[in-house]
Amino acid sequence: MTPYESVSIDVVGFVDEGIGHSSYLVDLGDGTALTIDPRRLPELEQAEAAARGLRIAYTADTHSHADFVSGSPELVATGARFLAPASGGLAVAHQGLRDGDRVTIGTFALGAIATPGHTPDHLAYLLETPDGAPLALFSGGSLMVGTVGRTDLLGPERAEDLAHAQFHSLRDRIVPLPDELPVYPTHGAGSFCSAPGGAERTSTLGHERAHNRLLQLSDESAFVDTLLAGFGSFPEFFRRLPEVNRRGPHIYGTMPELPMLNLDEFRSAVDAGAQVVDARPIGQYAAAHIPRSLSIELRPVFATWVGWLLDPSRPVVFALGDDQDRHELTRQCLTVGVEELVGELAGGYPTWAAAELPSASIELLKASSVDHATVLDVRQHDEFLAGHVADAVNIELGSLAATDVPTGELVLMCGHGERAMTGASVLEGVGHRDLAVALGGPADWVAASGQALATGP
Repeated sequence: MTPYESVSIDVVGFVDEGIGHSSYLVDLGDGTALTIDPRRLPELEQAEAAARGLRIAYTADTHSHADFVSGSPELVATGARFLAPASGGLAVAHQGLRDGDRVTIGTFALGAIATPGHTPDHLAYLLETPDGAPLALFSGGSLMVGTVGRTDLLGPERAEDLAHAQFHSLRDRIVPLPDELPVYPTHGAGSFCSAPGGAERTSTLGHERAHNRLLQLSDESAFVDTLLAGFGSFPEFFRRLPEVNRRGPHIYGTMPELPMLNLDEFRSAVDAGAQVVDARPIGQYAAAHIPRSLSIELRPVFATWVGWLLDPSRPVVFALGDDQDRHELTRQCLTVGVEELVGELAGGYPTWAAAELPSASIELLKASSVDHATVLDVRQHDEFLAGHVADAVNIELGSLAATDVPTGELVLMCGHGERAMTGASVLEGVGHRDLAVALGGPADWVAASGQALATGP
């Protein structure tokens, strides 16, 4: 009888679709629980543990996270024991683990497997029975569903060496494990930490052997070349969050509330240098908005663009609609280390308009109406290469503010309209005029015009 048939393990996953992050809660069979790579404010993990009558006694990080602020320090503040790579240099109180270390947790054991590649300090964790039978692999950013972790987050000069390390981590340390071993990655679809992969969140090692293109490459040079060729750009906050996590983030305990600001308080904050984010749906922003405000519609990927486009050293104020989720907005900001949230304008944009203060607007166009102007496509470059409006110019949203854009009338386009409106607000903020946004994307343009998309550069 295999361990998978004789031992029951209870693992609950929590997915943040916007940043492609999965965390896990493991019932350890003695009234305690383990979390793996918990979210910044681990409310869901804590609520699930409480509902099951469990105490989170252990929390483990697989590596130095670049895409989110770790929630493990929050759990340390509640009494959890923090397990993390010894080579990560964390200033937070933790138990540093090295390759081959094994920790008894509840009725199980947790083994550390050095798997450098995605980061130099990366560990995968093998959940085992006390006598060493493997039960589950928490693979972090090494092995993912249909792909592996990218190796360029520390800069292009280290990407190739880390890609070689990734190859050996997978071939020498992961591949020899049993086919039926469940695999629980931290990164998945939607994550900038991974090379392009599948949409599933969990897998088995046997499935990955059979279907993961990168795992099937037995030639080291072919693996490295293929992996390096698949990288696109990644958010700017990836460069600063590892240090935030190393030093240890601010501990909140509970999610802070977003303060309400009257008009005078709001304007004073703006005059003092606060950044204005308008999180309303793009149709409302297009119709009328506070001049020089940044349009980032509140949706699952809100955190990515807040983290990418805002200056984390400056305060932020918000314009919101009545029915928008303030708790979710705050959670996403804190996830990417945007912390100085001064508050929101009470009453939202109507309060601004009622005071007869200056306003701005941006035209929304149907996709069929883009032929009369230069189309500026702000999607990621790989999206653009796959299919775009003929003669469109591609400047990724994340680099738009630092790039020379074409002069004259511009129609900004993405896949649906939200990123394009963010791009238009960025350009408006630095003085560009004659801007419009296409509602829809290249597929809508094809349907309306009957023309074919261009591919390639």
